[in-house]
Amino acid sequence: MSDLTTIEELIDNGDVTALTQRLEDSSVLEIADELSRLDPSDTAIAFRVLPRDRALEVFEALDPSDQQQVLDGMRDDRVLHLVENLDPDDRVRLFDELPAKVVGLLLEQLSPTERRLTGLLMGYPEDSVGRYMSPEYVSLRASLTVEQALERIRREGLDAETIYALPVLDEQRRLIGVTGLRSLIVADPSATIGELMTTEVHSVTTDTDREDAARLVREAGLIALPVVDSERRLVGVLTVDDAMEILEIEETEDFAFHGGHAPLNKPYLAVSAFGLARARGLWLLVLIIAAALTVNVLQFFEDTLESAVVLALFIPLLIDTGGNSGAQASTVVIRAMAVGEVRFTDLPRIVWRETRVGVLLGLMLATVVFVPVAVIYEPDLAFVVSATLVTICTWATIAGSALPLLAKRVGVDPAVVSAPVITTLVDATGLIIYFVFAISILGL
Repeated sequence: MSDLTTIEELIDNGDVTALTQRLEDSSVLEIADELSRLDPSDTAIAFRVLPRDRALEVFEALDPSDQQQVLDGMRDDRVLHLVENLDPDDRVRLFDELPAKVVGLLLEQLSPTERRLTGLLMGYPEDSVGRYMSPEYVSLRASLTVEQALERIRREGLDAETIYALPVLDEQRRLIGVTGLRSLIVADPSATIGELMTTEVHSVTTDTDREDAARLVREAGLIALPVVDSERRLVGVLTVDDAMEILEIEETEDFAFHGGHAPLNKPYLAVSAFGLARARGLWLLVLIIAAALTVNVLQFFEDTLESAVVLALFIPLLIDTGGNSGAQASTVVIRAMAVGEVRFTDLPRIVWRETRVGVLLGLMLATVVFVPVAVIYEPDLAFVVSATLVTICTWATIAGSALPLLAKRVGVDPAVVSAPVITTLVDATGLIIYFVFAISILGL
């Protein structure tokens, strides 16, 4: 793949012939990757150079935020062509990135069928699987023969998002089984679908959380997950590619929260410096306010510090150790929650496990620290630091393991109470623990 600057230079120089050749020599994914790094105006120029069908393939490969930038830079009939030919679920995700007025205008220009399918998906909650499923699928009846089923697939499969996983329905369109294209191809043409289908079917309802549905697709190794309504009537399927996209979105959001900033919802290079600062600034402000607790604790124990200034030397060591211990625990638990290894009912077991881990970590660190502090300063101070380490590590691992589960229970994203928040909390409480031990042991 050529360097991105080559495309920028070709566009800046107006060398349409060379630009056309450059785009013809690249694959769809290579073009999509490079165009996502360009300014919207330059991307629009590249799209006008691409052949109509090729432009649609590239457009489908872009993220919704990049698609939105493409449309912003294009003001001709090709916009409607691109939008009309998207799959309904992909179109809905694009519309989520566009202003409501633009969405209304585009909806009016869609064909009746595409408008109906798009409106159906847009009626579901934002984070539900109903908004991400494809309403275009091929379903079968148990009474069909293999030969009849294959004929139906040939007739309807061109417009379906997938034909590799085939739901089987009864007369009321209720899901009763599933079979696969491979089974049909190798089966006797006279065999019935009822003989080939499996009745142990994974499915979800339209209001199921998108992340839960996507993880089911991954864990069960599915090509497509049937989505049903409250009466178990089939309304769509969640395909494996859409499931992987959902997981990428969720993991990107969790990673952002874990790092202490809001999700960008756009590729890094497509976000301005102001946008990056805004995404991080709010979280920094929240953490600064939370860190004020630490300042208040220090102010409260000001007299203690004045009578034993040496205590100040160990404050960074203690609060950093506590924050790191809490962050480690929260990271492990959030990851276990994400992959379905633990749930809220496991809270007592998790807290008990992490309590023991915290004690062991504290004892290990206290053993390492005790001798140098006792030799350089005094044994009583070494006892203060060591006792504080054991207590802080224990408290931090308890908080780090329990808070994500409690947050999930009350409907808050566990990643929100991840490393930065827990670190700030442990900093303030760790200082209180430290000074309590200092007053008790040193008699201050």
